[in-house]
Amino acid sequence: MQEVLIVKNQKSTTKMGSVPDVILSSGHRMPLVGMGTASIPFAGSEVVKSAVLDAIKLGYKHFDTAALYGSEQPLGEAIAEAIQQGLIRSRGELFITSKLWCNDCHQDRVLPALQKTLKNLQLNYIDLYLIHWPLSITPGEIRFPEPDEKVLPIDYKSVWEAMEDCQRLGLTKSIGVSNFTCKKLEFLLASAKLPPVINQIELNPLWRQERMIEYCKDKGILVIAYSPLGQGNSNVMDCELLKEIAKAGGKTLAQVCIRWVYEQGVGVLVKSFKEARLRENLEIFDWALSEEETTKISRLPQSKGYPGHGFLRVDGSLKSLEELWDGEI
Repeated sequence: MQEVLIVKNQKSTTKMGSVPDVILSSGHRMPLVGMGTASIPFAGSEVVKSAVLDAIKLGYKHFDTAALYGSEQPLGEAIAEAIQQGLIRSRGELFITSKLWCNDCHQDRVLPALQKTLKNLQLNYIDLYLIHWPLSITPGEIRFPEPDEKVLPIDYKSVWEAMEDCQRLGLTKSIGVSNFTCKKLEFLLASAKLPPVINQIELNPLWRQERMIEYCKDKGILVIAYSPLGQGNSNVMDCELLKEIAKAGGKTLAQVCIRWVYEQGVGVLVKSFKEARLRENLEIFDWALSEEETTKISRLPQSKGYPGHGFLRVDGSLKSLEELWDGEI
């Protein structure tokens, strides 16, 4: 099975340590497997910092955080300590992603939000800055929208212009989005001067998103998968077929899921704060799923783990999952 990422307007992958990487449409190189730092509830600064240091020792170069996660500061502390310990020579060896939360999805708040992220990370720039959700809430502290709070679609043109300014200023090398549908990407692309290089989405064997992957490939946008093991209402970890494939191949169920995602020609974020699991999650590059196994997985019933009900309002602009996801779930 072919392992080279094929995305329109992107160059073929090479190796960054033990993890393959890809050159994004912006011209910058990104490792295809990264460590996610989100956890509910928050795992704690010391746990995150220690796990990131373990990950760097194991060869991880790509780290994903967000203003919402509360993990920017411990990630920044881990990067500084990794340099001090000689685990890496410089910050430039790492690829760091963070995200703009909904309270700051307003044109005049994008730059200050990124500047705060950089302060938290103790960095002069990040490699990738994403719009976390295609939604906007009232400016203020970082929070999930309150039950009585209005939730609106973002002003794509003005917010994206501010994201483009962040890239032009050198505060981020690339910009992208997360949780966007094909339709919402179309809105964005209609006025974008710098197109998004990434769409980070929920993706796993039980939520396969074939249409989105093909759409993004055609537009030169790389898909990055979060929740490769499922989340929320997902039944990935209880799937008997995946358990059978794992047992037959002498792999863990998690490795089967991550390998399947990788074979879709996309990037993938894995998340664990345990060293043994971090190591396991990188052991997916020297084997492949069989054609029969891939076909069986393609027939599994689909179920989205996090539909996003918390963003819906009876009297708001987004009243249903149909409107939030444009019919794609």
